[in-house]
Amino acid sequence: MEQIFGKGVSKGVAAGPISFYRRPSGEILRRSVTDTAAELVRFHDACETAKEQLGVLHDKALTEAGEDAAMLFEAHQMMLDDLDFVESIEGLIENDRLNAEAAVSDTGAQFAEMFAAMDDSYMQARAADIRDISTRVIGILTGEGESGIVSDVPCIVAADDLAPSETVQLDKSLILGFITAGGSANSHTAILARTMGIPAIIGTGDALQTEMEGKYAIVDGQTGEMVIEPDDAERERLLKKQAKEKALKELLDQLKGKPNVTKDGRNVMVYCNIGSPADIDAVLQNDGCGIGLFRSEFLYLQGSDYPTEDEQFEAYKTVAERMGGRRVIIRTLDIGADKQADYFHLDKEENPAMGLRAIRICLTRPEVFRTQLRALYRASAYGKIAIMFPMITSVWEVQEIKRICRNIRAELAEEGVPMADKVELGIMIETPAAVMMSAELAREVDFFSVGTNDLTQYTLAVDRQGVGLDRFFDAHHPAVLRMICMAAENAHKAGIWIGICGELGADAELTETFLSMGIDELSVSPSAVLPLRSAIRSIDTTTLAPLEL
Repeated sequence: MEQIFGKGVSKGVAAGPISFYRRPSGEILRRSVTDTAAELVRFHDACETAKEQLGVLHDKALTEAGEDAAMLFEAHQMMLDDLDFVESIEGLIENDRLNAEAAVSDTGAQFAEMFAAMDDSYMQARAADIRDISTRVIGILTGEGESGIVSDVPCIVAADDLAPSETVQLDKSLILGFITAGGSANSHTAILARTMGIPAIIGTGDALQTEMEGKYAIVDGQTGEMVIEPDDAERERLLKKQAKEKALKELLDQLKGKPNVTKDGRNVMVYCNIGSPADIDAVLQNDGCGIGLFRSEFLYLQGSDYPTEDEQFEAYKTVAERMGGRRVIIRTLDIGADKQADYFHLDKEENPAMGLRAIRICLTRPEVFRTQLRALYRASAYGKIAIMFPMITSVWEVQEIKRICRNIRAELAEEGVPMADKVELGIMIETPAAVMMSAELAREVDFFSVGTNDLTQYTLAVDRQGVGLDRFFDAHHPAVLRMICMAAENAHKAGIWIGICGELGADAELTETFLSMGIDELSVSPSAVLPLRSAIRSIDTTTLAPLEL
């Protein structure tokens, strides 16, 4: 038996085999081959395997995001049959006696460069597709495969840390829990774990070793403990705790269908945070009353190129329809900082959290913004969609956004495209500037939603992703709470509602504080809905003392 400890960032107990996240090395071995016929067979077999993988991804995308999103994988399959591409690789193998891995790498680089140099923007975008399919075939040839977990059974995913683009592509059905050597409580691995309602531990350091691959382990996301190959006594202790948590969940399930109303009759909107249409199942299972935050950037992180208008439309439409008329707040893309997509070609920044990200990308790359807004307004015809804009600091930004939205609406109307008569527009309150300007900003929008992770980061000047800074990242800091209270007061003075969609919304220690401020909505991970409903129903807001500014 072996024990390692980190910091628990998502509660729960899970038991199963450990599976480390794999990343291809990227190294291409170059060698001369004598049996070119055998090398050609290797290449063609790898192509067939790649097509099978792409077929699986096509079917998954079709189920989760619609036909337009699935077309990307169909196009990749077709590229593997492209005669020019295939014959170029075959020529390098037959004539230059180059091994298949190197032949695919050289041809992929040549074709990608050729596409990137074209004047047509559509053809330029195919460069990323060529690189993607080349990487896939090379991974099959080398035996390294794709990035991800190699497991046919549900497992505990282990890693040094995981980027947002990596977490979004994981097969969620195979994940029992997470454990990482690095990371922070506000990393996207932790956020994903809380969304899924599974345990997660971060910050184990060097104690997490690849030699643990395949070993049976039990993780406790509350205490931050993982026990590898536990003895009978330890196994019984942790599994009893797991059974107790299951019983508590069954008790909370009795609250399904009941209103989120305090003892004195005040209604509080309890919504959910999601990252993809696939998360709607968890929202419905946990009786979420709406979507308070759809992180649309995950549509950008899961592919090798910009999602098209139709791909986005299908995703937003799916969520709107499945929520059956309940409010769905979709945040426009928040790329940048820790959420990087290579095809955006963002310059490396010394301080990316302060750099070109979120609304700043949208306002400096209007075509990207325009594509997303068209998709959002088209989807508004299928449900109660609201649009939310991140990283706002100034009134002029909101006025420019509203001008662009008016133009998009007029454009779609002229094309005869159906859309909702009214689409609420809101902003994230996640910078001190937005708080200080909240009285003026409230006159421009329909609602506020406080992003407590970034608001804490910018208020305290503490990097939310910084390893070793958790003790300084204090979301309960009086300065942060006063900021939220000030924004709430100014929202209500202007007659608009205010919610919290950051991780702090599910913090049971602050539920009374938020209700005393007059917060109208709390948007949390689906697994936190029923515990939060229980807390709200036990509170009498008439007895709460207001927060002093």
